[in-house]
Amino acid sequence: MTLRRLRPVLRPGTAVAALVAAGVLATSTLVATSTAAGDEPAPHGAAGIGDAYFPLDGNGGIDVRSYDVHDRYRFGERRLSGWTVVRLTATQDLSGFDLDFLLPVSSVEVDGRRARFDQDRYHELSVDTRLDAGQTARVLVRYSGLPERYSYTGESNWLASRHEVVAMNQPHMAPWWFPANDHPLDKADITVSITVPRSDRVISNGREVRRVVDGRLATTTWHADEPMVPYLAFFAAGQYAVARGRSDGTPWLVAVSKALPTASQPEAMRLMKRTPELLQWLESVIGPYPFSVTGGLTTSLQPGFALENQTRPTYPFMGEGRGAVDTVVHELAHQWFGDSVAVEKWTDIWLNEGFASFFEAYYDETHGGQSGDAWLRDHYARIGADDDFWHHEVADPCPSHEGCVSDIFASWVYERGAMALQALRNVVDDDPVFFELVSRWAADRAGGNGSTAQFQALAEEVTGLDLDGFFDAWVHSTTKPADTAANGLG
Repeated sequence: MTLRRLRPVLRPGTAVAALVAAGVLATSTLVATSTAAGDEPAPHGAAGIGDAYFPLDGNGGIDVRSYDVHDRYRFGERRLSGWTVVRLTATQDLSGFDLDFLLPVSSVEVDGRRARFDQDRYHELSVDTRLDAGQTARVLVRYSGLPERYSYTGESNWLASRHEVVAMNQPHMAPWWFPANDHPLDKADITVSITVPRSDRVISNGREVRRVVDGRLATTTWHADEPMVPYLAFFAAGQYAVARGRSDGTPWLVAVSKALPTASQPEAMRLMKRTPELLQWLESVIGPYPFSVTGGLTTSLQPGFALENQTRPTYPFMGEGRGAVDTVVHELAHQWFGDSVAVEKWTDIWLNEGFASFFEAYYDETHGGQSGDAWLRDHYARIGADDDFWHHEVADPCPSHEGCVSDIFASWVYERGAMALQALRNVVDDDPVFFELVSRWAADRAGGNGSTAQFQALAEEVTGLDLDGFFDAWVHSTTKPADTAANGLG
């Protein structure tokens, strides 16, 4: 990510200030570590990137370029240990910076030199090191701990049994297994190397690069060709059946846990093998798939949800009926809406979930089900004006800034987001124009981020309509939209 410009934030008690107070540095030395103005010491980067829903998510003053993760997982002890190299660039003069991480850290090196660090603030790994604006650094962090013992913002996200582990969750997952600048605004390249018993397989994002066996252990390395948001990185380890192939030039790999009941495994594999077909259908509507590989994984661990990990979504066992197919469509649609085009802030989550849910309804429309318009009108008629469903602002689902994890993934975010898009389709009343908007949004912001305001601006540009009233009614209001043509309902 290269679009962030963060205001410097001076944190009390920076490393330089502490050394001066202790008499270790003289005033003349402090001047040497000052900003260009020569008056103030360089600040420690802010502990958050500026997202009100999750104030400690992300970090100020840095732009991560890549992660090289090397973890070992011990199933019996449930212990994860390892090291990660974070390559980052300072976006301002700094006396230090934070990374988001939960496990205990044993050492930090910056460009080969040991650096002072602390984890005094929960979730924050604070590193003291001087960086000039524009300087790129190699940060090596070593750690070990029991991920299941840690929680953050009410989330206890570690998912593991004695025989299988899957690192998957949203909006946070990285801090349980590698240090990160954990916010959608900072995408980075990622390489994942996981060491487990040689009898197990490891699946992750992107392509498998190599597998090295050393005695009873094996280390498998995966690399994703395109930068990604930290929470979209994942790994799974255990006993898996794997199938692979190529569809329209795109390699695919799917996996199914052998810990599922024997009778369920073929059913799960048949569903996973529909991934290329469903992806081709989405490409026919949205435009070119934004990544170089695709796939999916079904776990036996029953997380209670599916997740759009970049290039390889993860699923619970779902059977292979229409609902299961719709879920695969949903997660594959996220590859464009949520993965390639990430939210600018978590207030914009409806753009991820609304688009993915809209494509569930549109898939049904084009495969023998009810039309999107009928789906919209059924939902609208069924849910009364007094229902809590309508009493939230879709474009700001957590105005209290407390308990936001449950709010941003409330059912009304998904359903009202999808309803808003179908209603917009009705207002435009011209499918080629509406789907041009959809394709433009995915293409123009590919690899970046998007907000509600930016989507509205593009919608008005493509359609030539004034949509202030429409967006006010559907995503900014806390009341049921009026049944009018202007709202796509009349």
